[in-house]
Amino acid sequence: MKKTSIKSENAPAAIGPYSPAIIANGLVFTAGQTGGDPATRKLVAGGITEQTRQTLNNVKAVLEAAGTSLDNVVKTTVFLADMNDFAAMNVVYGEFFPTPYPARSTVQVARLPGDALVEIETIAVV
Repeated sequence: MKKTSIKSENAPAAIGPYSPAIIANGLVFTAGQTGGDPATRKLVAGGITEQTRQTLNNVKAVLEAAGTSLDNVVKTTVFLADMNDFAAMNVVYGEFFPTPYPARSTVQVARLPGDALVEIETIAVV
């Protein structure tokens, strides 16, 4: 099986030994993205709404670098620092994905990198 590593100038660079995305067998698997500004790598100002929007813009940039788009996402996993942010995250999430919506799991976690409020990973068809 061939694996191809993908990165995007329009999303924050990896900060460890991982790829922002991998293409394998016609699918692209994105690493979790948070609401970091690609230029500064710092979380965008604001709360869950702003971080979710930037997170999904980062996911979008990585998917586009892989030759696909949010339209081709079949599965997402959303990690929230606080499940009380679910409704606000969900509003922004709905702005980015067309119907039929991807399958999704959402979980609350103890802590996210950089104390982010949200992290999202995806699987998409290339």
